[in-house]
Amino acid sequence: MEAYDTIIIGAGHNGLVCAAYLLKAGYSVLLLEKRPVPGGAATTEEAIPEEAPGFKFNLCAIDHEFIFLGPIIEELQLQKYGLEYLLCDPHTFCPHPDGKYFLAHKSVAKTSANIARYSQRDAQKYGEFIEYWSTLMSAVAPFFNSPPQAWLDIAQNYRRKNLVDALTIAGSKNKALDFIRTMITSPEDVLSEYFDTEIVKAPLARLAAEIGAPPSQKGITSGLMMLAMRHHPGMARPRGGTGALTEALVKLVTAEGGVILTEQMVKEVIVDDNRAVGVRVAGGKEYRAKKGIISNLDVRRLFLQLVEPGAIDSQLKDRVERRIVNNNETILKIDCALSEIPRFTAYDGQNGNEHLIGTVLIADSVNHVEQAHALAVMGEIPDANPSMYLDIPSVLDPTLAPEGKHTLWIEFFAPYQIAGKEGTGLQGTGWTDELKNKVADNVIDKLAEYAPNLKDSIIARRVESPAELGERLGSYKGNYYHLDMSLDQMIFLRPLPEIANYTTPIKNLYLTGAGTHPGGSISGMPGRNCARVFLRTQNSIIPKAQESIKSTFGSWLGLN
Repeated sequence: MEAYDTIIIGAGHNGLVCAAYLLKAGYSVLLLEKRPVPGGAATTEEAIPEEAPGFKFNLCAIDHEFIFLGPIIEELQLQKYGLEYLLCDPHTFCPHPDGKYFLAHKSVAKTSANIARYSQRDAQKYGEFIEYWSTLMSAVAPFFNSPPQAWLDIAQNYRRKNLVDALTIAGSKNKALDFIRTMITSPEDVLSEYFDTEIVKAPLARLAAEIGAPPSQKGITSGLMMLAMRHHPGMARPRGGTGALTEALVKLVTAEGGVILTEQMVKEVIVDDNRAVGVRVAGGKEYRAKKGIISNLDVRRLFLQLVEPGAIDSQLKDRVERRIVNNNETILKIDCALSEIPRFTAYDGQNGNEHLIGTVLIADSVNHVEQAHALAVMGEIPDANPSMYLDIPSVLDPTLAPEGKHTLWIEFFAPYQIAGKEGTGLQGTGWTDELKNKVADNVIDKLAEYAPNLKDSIIARRVESPAELGERLGSYKGNYYHLDMSLDQMIFLRPLPEIANYTTPIKNLYLTGAGTHPGGSISGMPGRNCARVFLRTQNSIIPKAQESIKSTFGSWLGLN
């Protein structure tokens, strides 16, 4: 049986980040990935090779923001392994049916000037809005780069600016209470407090709802940070697509002696005397882990499918099965190879195609965004009047398509389980090839209302239903965040309070990935934080002392 110090289940970007830190600390690492390529949700692939050779598509993640809030790129020296980021500026374009449009640059002043064409008040309030959320982001950023229950680590992360910003946000009784109220209200309410026009409110609501819930839902206002981060520190994409980040991490991991095996689906975590000792993959081969096993999967699949029933107590199993929330919302993904760039009639074209460098949002109003999410949560497909998030990444990075051609990336929120179609379609979700293509047709029809040349420019397309996305990524109910990113499942509550610090009741079994703090998106923070917890466990006498105390005095203290 092959043996390694650590085995990481899943070679997504968090698993690769975690592996890099462990390898640099001198531990041997094996990563096991079920797909033919590493990267998980962070891949760039020629997904339509026969009909559209030479077109490269980001099959899930595309726009990077959170990774710039941490030190991973610098600490791992990823530039040495070929990683180069291209700044998206402008970063957000939202055309409206009446011919107006929202266009946001990295510069807040430039963005406000664009808004002033429609509303002087909203232009002024936009600056105040971004200032508040940027200050809040600075105040909480130290939490992201530490294990969520490691209070000393969090405190050590604070620098003078973080402390000043924390005092600005919550440095008095009234400020603190106002902050609490802001966090437990809804994005829709906050936006109505600041702005008058749909030209501003609609795109901000659409970005806030990227967390995966309607903008009217209480407790998801943290999603309003999405636009603020596009100003500070900014939004960018790796040259060559999101997969270029994975490629850099793979080069680093292999250079440090790590082993990555693809097409190796882990079927069981082997537990002996409450200690994770190895894994068994499809086909029966076993690998031994001398120090630890780190799961990059969501905790539901880990505890309910890969760990034998008696390995965790029934109370925790029940909480994993019933307490963790997934609201049935995921995405239908459309990738298109285009013969020419989409021409949006709302844009005056004075600066060429700069409006297409970043994200394009189809969000006509806050209510339009609300329907897009609320209907999906209820199991209905919101394709009668689709809202969507799309990118034309080849505008910024021509290496993704043949010369003069372009790629189109569309994210459309849809239900994983279609109401009334239980037991039919793929995995009983109701999704069929015929249905997914019909929905994609409706989405393209809507987009063509804003860019009339779109339909005739499509060379080929690939449509992936929510059920197919879930199968490819191995994510529960197609949730690429592993579990909803609502306030009750964040920071020291993610995925549950008792397993929120990357450790589990099974010795030597650790958690990382989107289902752990600080959550989904491209950040690498769950991987880095998990590695720190693992290394501290290995190098500290405290855990050994705790085990000794527990074994000696456990019965008296009520610990056994």
